[in-house]
Order: sequence, then structure tokens, then C-alpha cells
Amino acid sequence: MTVRRGVRLPLEQLAPYLLNLPDPPAPIDFALVFGNARPVEMEIGFGKGLFLLNSALSRPDVNFFGFEIERKYQLFTATRMAKRGLTNVRLACGDARATLRDHIGTDSVQALHVYFPDPWWKTRHRKRRLWTSEFAVECARVLRPGGLLHTATDVEEYSRIIVGHLAKQLQLRELPPPGEKTPEHDLDFLTNFERKSRQAGRVIFRSLHQKTS
Repeated sequence: MTVRRGVRLPLEQLAPYLLNLPDPPAPIDFALVFGNARPVEMEIGFGKGLFLLNSALSRPDVNFFGFEIERKYQLFTATRMAKRGLTNVRLACGDARATLRDHIGTDSVQALHVYFPDPWWKTRHRKRRLWTSEFAVECARVLRPGGLLHTATDVEEYSRIIVGHLAKQLQLRELPPPGEKTPEHDLDFLTNFERKSRQAGRVIFRSLHQKTS
């Protein structure tokens, strides 16, 4: 199959991938959304969708749900999925903190992936930061027992902040982070941002936590 890059498909072709969040807020019924009871993994802030693309291609027995605050990235990523005919991805657009709190049920996902969130260092922007104690509570809540929480950032101080918030969640235990693999081609990276960071020589700080109960 030939995949044309840089061309967005019409909305009617993207519609199967675009999930409108319930209003008023209610937990998403993933079995209804995907039409099956396969386990669900979720990426928070998927950007241009490289992680979701590679994961959906390599693991067709898993459903992948992502949400992103930028509509343009939702449409860009939906186009990548549609051009390859993938059926195990759904994409929503909205604020990550509110979406997790209002639309994701307790013990409903087998893995969470949170990669390279903006650290928002300036004091006046701090309220926009994704990782807070409240967000860590929600991450622990939505994971199934045994579920995994993957994080990555190229900012060492932010990594310490993330791990610090997660350490306060008694349901989570920290595991050794995954090793860094050598990419075999230009799309063989965790995300587009990881590719940019690694090519620039920046260190990636990763963490892995598991829900125990």
C-alpha cells in the first residue's frame, strides 16, 4: 500500500477515528467505542501520533486511545491511521487533566503513556503543567491492577517532579525503566519529540510504574 505523506484526508474518512467526548461528562465505554473487549492503552498528549502509529501496527490485539489538546494534531494523526487502514485507534481532543478525570473509568486501562509534556517553567504558566499531585492520583485510579504507567521527558528536573508525585501514590510501585533502543530507521522512535531530542544529543529520563492493587 502506498501512503502519501503530508496530505490530510477529508473529514468523512477520518470520522471513524475521531471520538467526541460525552457531554455531560461520563466514562467512555471502550467496548462500545472499539466494538470489542480488547485491552486498552492510552496516550496522553500524542502530538503527531508516532507512538500510536507504531503501537497500533505492531499490536493489533490491543486498542489504543489517545487525547491531545490541539485539534490539528488530532486530524494529522487520524490521517496517518486512516491511510493505513488501522482499526484499533481512537482519538479525542481536549484537556488531558479534565479528560482523565471526567471520561476515563476507574480500573479501565492496562497502560498509560505520557511522553514529553511541556514543563511550563514560568510561574505564570505553572497552572498549565500536566503533572500535578491531582493528575498523579487520576493516573493511579484509571489503571487496572497490574497496569503500567510509562513516562519520558528530556528535562531532568521535571523527571524528578514526575517521579516525586508518583511516589506518593501507594497503589503504584516503581519499576526499572525500559532501556533505550537503537532506532533502525527514521520512524523507529518512541515519539517525534524523542527523535528530535536524541538527535540533538539530549538525555531522556524515563520512568515505569505498576499499579499493585
